[in-house]
Order: sequence, then structure tokens, then C-alpha cells
Amino acid sequence: MSQVNRSHLANFSLLVVAIMWGSTFLIVQKAVRVLPPLAFNGLRFLGAAALLALIISIFYRKEWKELSWKMLKHASLLGIFLFMGYGFQTVGLLYTTTSNTGFITGLSVIIVPFLSLILLKHPISRYTWLSALLAAIGLYLLTFTGSSFSLNKGDLLIFLCAIAFALHIAYTAMFSPRYPALLLCTLQMFIVGLLSTFSSLLFEDLGPIHQVVDQLVQPEVLLALLISIGPTSALAFWIQTVCQKFTSPSRVAIIFATEPVFAAITGVLFGGEVLGTLAGIGCICILSGMIIAELKSTPSTLVPK
Repeated sequence: MSQVNRSHLANFSLLVVAIMWGSTFLIVQKAVRVLPPLAFNGLRFLGAAALLALIISIFYRKEWKELSWKMLKHASLLGIFLFMGYGFQTVGLLYTTTSNTGFITGLSVIIVPFLSLILLKHPISRYTWLSALLAAIGLYLLTFTGSSFSLNKGDLLIFLCAIAFALHIAYTAMFSPRYPALLLCTLQMFIVGLLSTFSSLLFEDLGPIHQVVDQLVQPEVLLALLISIGPTSALAFWIQTVCQKFTSPSRVAIIFATEPVFAAITGVLFGGEVLGTLAGIGCICILSGMIIAELKSTPSTLVPK
């Protein structure tokens, strides 16, 4: 398969990941109303790590021999960035609106090209600028339909979340060509799960053990954990780690900016929500940015091996 075809296949696979994340947002949202978010993330990512470790042990046993302290250090860095992204987002939501959260988190689409320039020496082309700008405008229209943007104290935390997610994408591009994707993903899932569990024990009021068990057996929590552990964590981040060997971090950020589009569509179809005209235009802008980024992809933008 040619390099260009691999790039297109990688971008399509990442779009599937964005669709999975966006279409399951409602399911996870219902679950974290029952089980505290950090506790949910702890179970989600530890479960994903265990699932991936099982896959390695059954099908790719030789990969365990490639485990090294250097890989563990790099996987831990990725795990810390991912944990910070989810952690700052969760805490920030306590002090700001969902609209502000969606828009500011999406600003990682603007941050990633600069990180790519600094870390990977990837030039910022005019098509990257156009794609990122369209995605940012689309995110604004999608999240602030009929309301104005106003900052509050939680927005700083959400901006730190955007930086953390951008760093995760950029550093995944650095590390994914160096190590087996499955093993690298397994280690970072474990780190995120460990940090989330520890933070939950420190900052969340979980109550007595029987209360936690009662929360865990609720149908909405069980369904969300089943989906989150498998498709949207283990599989999704495995796909991201593999695909970032063949596409640029900037393009990954633009593709991932489509997640709220699919979340909005899911909300309309299954949540009884209404998508206004401005929100619809926002969806079109985001998708247009992704299409431009894909059509203008060239082998020179791929991450070197």
C-alpha cells in the first residue's frame, strides 16, 4: 500500500474513532450522573488496559519482550497528558458551561499545528490554517447557538484541558513510530486509569462500598462501562496510536474536531435535542475543514519513521 493510501486509510480510521466518541457521549453522560466522573474514568481506563493486555498475551505475546523503561517513561507521559485532559475537563465543568467546555476543548485544533511545528518541525501550510480556522468557527457556531461567549474561572481549567489533549496528540506522533502500538497504548491506558482512580479516592465522595456497588450495577453505568472499556477506549486509542504513524498531528486534531458534530447528531436522533440553523452551519464548517485537510494531504506531511 502506498504512503498516500495509508494516510487516507489512517484518516478514515480516525474519523471512525471520532464518530464512536461523539455517538456515545449521551451514554457516558448518563453514567457519570450516577457514578462520579473520576471513578468512572478509573474503571474505564483500567478496564481498557486489562483488555489490551489480554489481547497482547493471547495474540501478540512477543510484544511483552519489547517492554523497556524508556517505553514506560514515554507511555507514562502520554498517559499523564490524557489524564490531565480528562481531569481538567471534569473539574472545569463544575465552574463553566457545557458550551464553553465544548468550544475551548476544541481549540486544541489550533494548538496542535504549533506543537507539530515545535516538536516535529512540521510546517503550517495555508490549508492547515484554513482547515483549523473552519473547524474553530464551526465549533463556536455549534456550541454557542443563540448565546454569547463569556469567560469564567472554569474556562482556564478547560483551556489547560485543550493544551493537554493537544500535547497528547503531538507526543503520540513522536512516540508511536518508535514502539509497538498495542503495547504503548496498553501502558498509557493503565497510567490514566491509575491516576484517575487515585484522584477519585482523594477528591470524590464515593461513600461506603455498598453504595459504590449499587452505582456500578445500574444499567446505564454497566452499559457505559462496556462501551467505554472496549470500543471507545481500548480500540479507539489503539487505532489512534497506530494511525498517527501515517498522518500528521494537525490532521488528527481537525478530524477529532468532528466529535461534537456526531454528538450533536446523536442528541437530535436519540436525545430529543433540536439542532438550530447556526449549529447546522457549524457542523458544515467543521466537516468542510476535515475534507480540505484530507484532500490536501501529501506524503510530506506524514510522520517520519
